[in-house]
Amino acid sequence: MISIAWVLFSLFGFLQAIQLPPQTVLLNVPALSVLGDNATFRDIATPFNPTNTTPPFFQVWDSRFLDILGPKPRVRIIAQSTDGFEFAHEAPIWDPIEDQVFFASANIGPPLGNVNATTNNDIFVINLKDVKDIPGPQNITWTQVPINPPVQVVNGGTPFGDKLLFVGNGRENLPPTVTLVNPRPPFNSTTLLDNFHGRQFNSLDDVRVHPKSGAIFFTDTEYGFLGGFRPPPQLPNQVYRLDPVTREVHVVADGFVITNGITFSPDGNTVYLSDTGSCCFGDEFTGFNSTEPSTIYAFDVDPQTQRFLNRRTFVWADTGIPDGFQADSNGNIYASTKDGVQVYDPTGVLLGKIFIGSNSANNVFAGNGRMVVMAETMIVLVEFAANGSLVELT
Repeated sequence: MISIAWVLFSLFGFLQAIQLPPQTVLLNVPALSVLGDNATFRDIATPFNPTNTTPPFFQVWDSRFLDILGPKPRVRIIAQSTDGFEFAHEAPIWDPIEDQVFFASANIGPPLGNVNATTNNDIFVINLKDVKDIPGPQNITWTQVPINPPVQVVNGGTPFGDKLLFVGNGRENLPPTVTLVNPRPPFNSTTLLDNFHGRQFNSLDDVRVHPKSGAIFFTDTEYGFLGGFRPPPQLPNQVYRLDPVTREVHVVADGFVITNGITFSPDGNTVYLSDTGSCCFGDEFTGFNSTEPSTIYAFDVDPQTQRFLNRRTFVWADTGIPDGFQADSNGNIYASTKDGVQVYDPTGVLLGKIFIGSNSANNVFAGNGRMVVMAETMIVLVEFAANGSLVELT
């Protein structure tokens, strides 16, 4: 009788014999299932790189990941800060008209009680036309976008018609907002929402537009308070739906420790939401509590009310937290975590990782076969066979 273990090891041997694409490492998953009594085990914040391969590279956990990569994948650094400035943090939006990506730097707000300070995070833009077709890392230029009036501490972004749609944390008593921004000079902004029935939100974190209804969905969390630049929360950490025409807003999901990222399946029937409660130990960003959630949950989207129903665990990230994430055209999920981008099939099986070896806060597809990864002090460009599912700027 043929054992399952024999079949798995034989399959691994067969895959080893296949000519793997460049920058690709195939993990022997069956062999990694038992490390032994004397093994050195890791914690949730330490990237798992059993082959000790130098990042960036593609880490294959399931042979189906090879179909996503295609025959000639490539991953490389295209921009990086030289002074440790975390310029590439959140809210990436691809503009296909100019082939550029807008994005936000790390959340930098003034301390409470110092509302007159001008400290805010920055919105930058980088032009992918400047990327040269040469091997190795590059450092192309990014430029600041002078949004007027500014959005306070931008943290989430997505396309909306011919505009950029940003959500901001707010700072001190300046409220968190949902704001439309013109992607062309003079980069004027229009606030769509800054309250829930007269009450300020806590700190808006991420935003997506439903692919069928066009409604705006956003998450509200307490990161501004934990970061010391927003007052104590006055509302639960919840998810909201905003009708962009009537401006009607209501809660569609609650019950999170710290709600965070959001994205929809390509058909809009499923929504994915992350709870990143493990990120913050105590009342400030003082440590990592791995017993709290680092989890993406899946919900059904009610076809009539668009409330989120039938919550179930989709994945638990093995390294860091699942911050921002995207879906591709086949419904696979690309979650930015502490080791790079983790790729899951629609059932939650880990297919592989775009292994950067350091924290990635968000990512965005930049047309067919390209993904741009926000990795704090650097931007990483991925070229492979996958295509995104977000509606693009028009």
